[in-house]
Amino acid sequence: MISGNKGEWSEIYTLLKLLSDGKLTPGDENINKLKGVFYPIVKILRTESNSSFEYSINDDIVIISSDKEELLRIPMEEFKIRSLYLFEKIKENKQNTFAVPEIESFMSEIKCISLKADSKTKSDIQIVIHDLRTNQQPTLGFSIKSQIGNPSTLLNPGKPTNFIFKVTGLNYTEDIEYINSIFIKKGEKLSRDIKGRINEILKRNGNLEFVKIENQIFGNNLALIDSLLPNILSEIVFDFYASKRSKLIELVEHAQENNPLNFDLSNNHKFYSYKIKKLLTDIALGMTPTKVWTGEYHATGGYLIVKNDGEIVCYHIYNKNEFENYLLTTTKLDTASTSRYEFGDLYIEKDTLYFKLNLQIRFIK
Repeated sequence: MISGNKGEWSEIYTLLKLLSDGKLTPGDENINKLKGVFYPIVKILRTESNSSFEYSINDDIVIISSDKEELLRIPMEEFKIRSLYLFEKIKENKQNTFAVPEIESFMSEIKCISLKADSKTKSDIQIVIHDLRTNQQPTLGFSIKSQIGNPSTLLNPGKPTNFIFKVTGLNYTEDIEYINSIFIKKGEKLSRDIKGRINEILKRNGNLEFVKIENQIFGNNLALIDSLLPNILSEIVFDFYASKRSKLIELVEHAQENNPLNFDLSNNHKFYSYKIKKLLTDIALGMTPTKVWTGEYHATGGYLIVKNDGEIVCYHIYNKNEFENYLLTTTKLDTASTSRYEFGDLYIEKDTLYFKLNLQIRFIK
């Protein structure tokens, strides 16, 4: 029996739903469908562990084939019925993982043996569309993001995403001991109170100055996108922990207002939002903290968003402006485990006092 979480079942739902719709619809920055714009689906490509399959759309029939050999034909209406049923099962289920036997049998029929696409592929789903503007049929790769389950992360936290700040103006014995003793209760556990610690550092006339990113590769990846991006991001990360702001668009707007890097804003250039959009796009399309980023996008060229009402909208580098605006308006910064990723404590290294803050970017449900 196949069992999976809401996000994993959403991948199968996406396959069934798109084959029942026969088209891809781009979304705007608020995840609403762009009116009057769509891409007819020619076929969907899916790689399983045992073979690769094509799901071609011909009028109101889905033709399933492998190695150019036709295997079976199924009416699109059948995919509509199955997708509606699966959507209700995903919505109503309260368990972390669950099975949907009725859909599993249909999956077997259409040669779909696993919930997720083969791990060797760089995208969750590949779709051949008919671009009405160019009259071409490009193959577009997508990652699938579901709003039905828990919000997914855009940038996963880790020690490589720690930002290191030099701290001056504190008493090395009394201040350090007191500030490192500030905790906050979360449920049954105590966690470092990052905001409380920062406020106490500032209250005691301490000053935090960004020095570097803990991981050299991540720091250089950011500098490759924009030489000032490490500094811009350090200001945004600090603002997140020191204030009540968490939505990325609010943090970027606050940076634009305060202009900590002293850009020339006399002509209202949007330096901060422009550079952060570039960062988000590169993360979405392949950049990770621990691998050298070359700027070349993977086969995954965009996202398919499964909305809470079951509709699916697409964002692709094809529609660059909408894709960038979507990423900026639907993400936030989040606090990861302070103990696991070792940040939030004052520490001394070579007679210098430091403090680390961590970067995690998560989608807003």
